[in-house]
Amino acid sequence: MKYLIILFLSISFGANAQWKSYKLTSRGDTINRIDLRGLKQGPWIISMPDLRGERGYEEEGYFTDDKKESTWRRFSLEGDVIAIENYRWGHKDGRNQYFTYQGEPLREEFWRAIDPKNPYDTVKVFDVNDPTKVIGLKVVKVESASVKNGVWKYFDPFMGKIEKTERWVMDRLKTNDEEDDDLAPIDVTNATATKKAEEKKPVTKPKEVLEFEKKNAGKKKIKVRTGSTGG
Repeated sequence: MKYLIILFLSISFGANAQWKSYKLTSRGDTINRIDLRGLKQGPWIISMPDLRGERGYEEEGYFTDDKKESTWRRFSLEGDVIAIENYRWGHKDGRNQYFTYQGEPLREEFWRAIDPKNPYDTVKVFDVNDPTKVIGLKVVKVESASVKNGVWKYFDPFMGKIEKTERWVMDRLKTNDEEDDDLAPIDVTNATATKKAEEKKPVTKPKEVLEFEKKNAGKKKIKVRTGSTGG
């Protein structure tokens, strides 16, 4: 029996020797792990007490190399869910939801996390003379670690109805009259793009040409002097 206890202690010590510190749950699971490099790893529970008039909370989720990853949930100290957030590379990514302490929806956000190893994005380049026409693509560096990207909704905390909606594209707020699908696919080979055939704008003739055509409507074809010589 003595040898079995020693063996059990040896196995337990070996399993936890990779952690600089950790906590044990009531079931014996390890949480709040910090590895030998000083980085947070695995499941964590973070507790914040009431402070200076702000209500406290607890949040739980996973760390990977000291960065929040995947889904994190925040609870009031009474145990109610007040936030569900998603993370990638330690930054908000995808759908994030927030609730009142009574459980009513408060806000819904959409984010896009930027890969720190590849902080670049491709954006459209529009014609200066025709803002509806895309003339090419340009690769730009994204400075923010996470950008607003998608439809944001704000709710009435009492009725639960949507009060306001915003559309964000790479941290840029879009107006109601801006459309995302009014352009045909970009032809990167010649760096041009055309609008859909049915939406092509008619060519507007100069005022002088319109007056000339009106004046000579119904007449025989008029010979115009071009200034050229010879036969």
